[in-house]
Amino acid sequence: MTQFTVALCLIVAVLLVGLMLLFSAIRIVQEYERLVVFRLGRSIGEKGPGLVILWPFIDRGVKVDLREQVREIPHQASITKDNAPISIDFLWYSKVVTAADSVLQVGSFEAAAQGMATTTLRSVIGALLLDDVLSQRDHINQMLRTKLDEVTERWGVKVTNVEIREIIPPRDVQDAMNRQLTAERVRRAVVTESEGTRAAAVNVADGEKQAAVLRAEGQRQSNILVAQGEREAQLLRAEGYSSALERIFSVAHTVDSNTMTLQYFETLKRMGEGASTKWIFPMEFTRLLEVFGERGPKP
Repeated sequence: MTQFTVALCLIVAVLLVGLMLLFSAIRIVQEYERLVVFRLGRSIGEKGPGLVILWPFIDRGVKVDLREQVREIPHQASITKDNAPISIDFLWYSKVVTAADSVLQVGSFEAAAQGMATTTLRSVIGALLLDDVLSQRDHINQMLRTKLDEVTERWGVKVTNVEIREIIPPRDVQDAMNRQLTAERVRRAVVTESEGTRAAAVNVADGEKQAAVLRAEGQRQSNILVAQGEREAQLLRAEGYSSALERIFSVAHTVDSNTMTLQYFETLKRMGEGASTKWIFPMEFTRLLEVFGERGPKP
């Protein structure tokens, strides 16, 4: 009974060890991962994704994440080319492109990346003037990405992007920038106000010009209407005179010489009643007297 118990315990122990060895030999590698396998300390390449079987006590696997990673570089004090101290922090994005190199070529990638990013930032900033640092962020991002990528390439890591988040210049530079910003805003306000005044003056001038044009047009139309009225009135008066003369002429044909003579005498009578001392007789007056003489009493 004792020997059977011991044998059973040995069998159970062997099974447990076998299961443990089996579970340690089986690795599940995700789609975004690769397994760098070392066999007796020698790299035999990458495995995965999916199910990977390792030899127990012989093979050792190191998982490598292939997804893009983001790392934050905290504020770093740097000196520009014109000796201005500034503080800069930035983010840089990278991804592993060769899993074996990322394990074989660098011992601690995080520590190496931190130190490399810091020294690269100070090198790039030290070659630029303060004004260029403040105004050329895209250029600095490109320079940092290029320099970081040159270093990480031998580690099997690709730097995909670098973004500067904040640049803190010295206090006196900040005060000067604030004054410059205020002056620029005042200048823009003055320019906007002057443009508004000019536009208003132009609008007023255009309105006055259009009003003058309308007044001149109205005056011209009025003069035309007055001239047309006067012309029509003159035509009507001329037509009235013509009609009156025609009627006088037609009536004169019906008046005899005696009637005309009496009218002459009536006119002479009114002339005699006046205060004038000079009388003017027409030449026809003698002929009128002859007519009356011929019609006088005969002997």
